[in-house]
Amino acid sequence: MIVFELPGKREKLASLERAMSESTFWQDNDSAQEVIKEVKQLTVVIEPFDALETEAQETSDLLELASEEEDASLAQDLAAAVEKLDKEVSLFEVRAVLNDERDPKNAILTIHPGAGGTESCDWAAMLLRMYTRWLDTRGYTYRMVDKQDGDEAGIKSVTLTIEGDLAYGYLKSENGVHRLVRISPFDANKRRHTSFTAVEILPEVDDNIEIEIDEKDLRIDTFRASGAGGQHVNKTSSAVRMTHIPTGIVVQCQNERSQHKNRATAMKLLRARLYDRALKEKEAELAQERSGQADVAWGSQIRSYVLHPYQMIKDHRTGVETSNTHAVLDGDLDAFIEAYLRFDAQRKANR
Repeated sequence: MIVFELPGKREKLASLERAMSESTFWQDNDSAQEVIKEVKQLTVVIEPFDALETEAQETSDLLELASEEEDASLAQDLAAAVEKLDKEVSLFEVRAVLNDERDPKNAILTIHPGAGGTESCDWAAMLLRMYTRWLDTRGYTYRMVDKQDGDEAGIKSVTLTIEGDLAYGYLKSENGVHRLVRISPFDANKRRHTSFTAVEILPEVDDNIEIEIDEKDLRIDTFRASGAGGQHVNKTSSAVRMTHIPTGIVVQCQNERSQHKNRATAMKLLRARLYDRALKEKEAELAQERSGQADVAWGSQIRSYVLHPYQMIKDHRTGVETSNTHAVLDGDLDAFIEAYLRFDAQRKANR
């Protein structure tokens, strides 16, 4: 079970609410916005906990009533109430561990196929479908800011921006390399192929976080957008590719008709990548101090999807696996995501 200090959170919330009631609260707008953000983060934990307490008490009362009266319908109601409460407690525990300052932020999801040509490009397209299905079922809003189709099938790369409750917090579990084993539909000899595709999840960077970007360090290229969009897309160089020369980071956007809007979105992506790079460098330094060596890079394989000679999807970090491959590839990712968040919380607690 995940354990957290709720009394401390209540005291912190009460303190912040007192600060918000002060007449000088809005004199520093940036500081006020930070306080409001923290209040929201505390509220999304405390309010569900209070609701669970009420439901637990109601279930306890029903148990007491069922023990006093021999009524089969009460026993059925009790069993249903206990099952419902158990599920809600499990969901609450997962939400409770999403307390990193980045967890509430919107997310940027990028998919890059590895070596393997058409087979890997097709695997990237399968992953894109899997994630968009999951986003649809969870009610997230997403926008495709860049997509490059494969030469024969699938996609060479795709980037989505995702908005919604704890978007980065939930999706950070998907960061890493995903491995597919199947009989290739592109192989006339029907041989088994192994494909690798990298999924990168970044938190969107708030405007109040200072990321220094010197215009002299940028190379900005414009080109004609590809894909659907009509004559305008094909005749104007509205797409933007931005290269940060010191780090070699490249981002691009071609979703908008306006070059100005594409440039603004590309800058947002670049800020997120530079922020993530800085955090990873800091984390690597801390890891090296603790263990004498840096953490493994993002290229580590995190999950295998085996469709032949048997059906199995397994997460190599948590050990969670299922033979219902069709459901997972159709967006049923909750078991994997929740298991990883519990695993990650426990790992951090043991440090």
